Amino acid sequence: MKIQFLGAARTVTGSCFLIEACGKRFCVDCGMHQGNKAIEARNRDEKNYDAPRLDFVLITHAHIDHSGLLPLLTKQGFTNPAYCTKATAELLEIMLQDSAHIQEMEAMWQAKKFSRRGLQNPPAPLYGMDDAVKAISQLRPVEYHTSFEPAPGIRVTYYDAGHILGSGSLRLEVEENGKTTSIIFSGDIGRPHALIVRDPESPPLADYIFMESTYGDRNHKNESLSVQELAEAIAYSYGKREKVIIPAFAVERTQEVLFCLFKLYEAGKLPEDMPIYVDSPMAIRATEVFARNSDVFDEEAAALLHNKDAHNFMGRVRYTPSAAESMQINSTSGPAIIISASGMCNAGRIRHHLKHNIWKPGASVVFVGYQAVGTPGRKLVEQAKKITLFGEDMDVAARIFTINGFSGHAGQSQLLDWLAPLMANQPQVVLVHGESTAQETLAGLIKERFGASPLIPDYMEEMTLEGKQVAATVQHEQQARPRVNWPFLTSEVERKWAMFKDRLADVENRPWESQTELQEALAKMDYAMTRLLSRM
Repeated sequence: MKIQFLGAARTVTGSCFLIEACGKRFCVDCGMHQGNKAIEARNRDEKNYDAPRLDFVLITHAHIDHSGLLPLLTKQGFTNPAYCTKATAELLEIMLQDSAHIQEMEAMWQAKKFSRRGLQNPPAPLYGMDDAVKAISQLRPVEYHTSFEPAPGIRVTYYDAGHILGSGSLRLEVEENGKTTSIIFSGDIGRPHALIVRDPESPPLADYIFMESTYGDRNHKNESLSVQELAEAIAYSYGKREKVIIPAFAVERTQEVLFCLFKLYEAGKLPEDMPIYVDSPMAIRATEVFARNSDVFDEEAAALLHNKDAHNFMGRVRYTPSAAESMQINSTSGPAIIISASGMCNAGRIRHHLKHNIWKPGASVVFVGYQAVGTPGRKLVEQAKKITLFGEDMDVAARIFTINGFSGHAGQSQLLDWLAPLMANQPQVVLVHGESTAQETLAGLIKERFGASPLIPDYMEEMTLEGKQVAATVQHEQQARPRVNWPFLTSEVERKWAMFKDRLADVENRPWESQTELQEALAKMDYAMTRLLSRM
């Protein structure tokens, strides 16, 4: 059996594990890479998947970093089933179409930008709405704890991962050459006692455990403090008559934030004249999916369905499905709470709300989820002084709050507790879905506590499994992380700077108006260099 890591290897997004076993090729997840331009360029490396030859796909949950490339695979010729839980299928019907809409809108914007500059061949959308609709038709819902065989010799069982509605950890049993090899793909592991969904469960023992490690280097703050911190952010901006901006994933996180706002409402800590907006068409539709799948809620969340106070609170929430309603929010003065997507601030309506508020000292931005490297959200969490939105540099004057207690991922100690019952037969642990520092820290703790040495694969690495042994690994370092040619780049800057100085004497003889235009261009270059130095 061979496994290739096409994403979520020493990074968090782009989860995809390409497996060859029993004469079949299939993927566990097919997530979109999210981050800076270099990371997102991986989404277009279609030859890695060879989509027409894929026999099936197994999807752990609906988050786009685990499912967002399914329409691309369909576009490239994948025609076979994609398996997931019922709730995941319902969420994907919303999320994949929303993702396709974003792809089409961004391509349209790029085309206009190219046209204004006289450039040709703007980038095409990664995929379109037709591709998303076709991908949705290929979804095949399955039940938790009910084994099925997507191909002869391959048995799959889903267990509740407790991460978002419908999320699953997968246990595979592969019979090949008279031997059975068992593998657990954890998917994203949720926090025990999280809001809304049930606690994560550990599957039966297996030979290999491919385990997420997002927060492998730290524990979350006391979850009970999350509501207090949210109250602090609201009080801060309400007192200054400004807005609270909450970038939140449309699925799970938006609903959890509403849950916590209800707790503040119950405690009398939510100002009566502070409107609450859910400004995300996808979040609005996702909330409806939640209502239809209350059978996978935990007891406390299920009880709210019959709570009169909860219904009164939800009557205060204003939903803004249309673009016109969204724009109206920012033309309204006074305090408000705005929950909008995307959760990492790299697309969608949240960027408009940041544009209107990030420069205001009384505003606040509350981050309630993981921010991937290279995203605008990560820059704000890391206390950037400026941020670029729609091509305009803006000062960050709003107060930034980071509330990790909302995280849908298990913290360090919770990851170890999830793993503990699975270590009875000393499986090989493989750490995925985490940044290098988090993975190395978690690997050290696993070795200390269980006496096992986890493997940490790199992007594009191939791993051959024979029974309970990793027989071979093949690295593709140059393809995974192409070397940046710094000597060439710096020599080009130096060469052009020398050309500029050679021409300066001639410039000084030009009319004053012409000189000021060049002065403005040089000032922009100086500003860009200053920002570059601030990042180093």
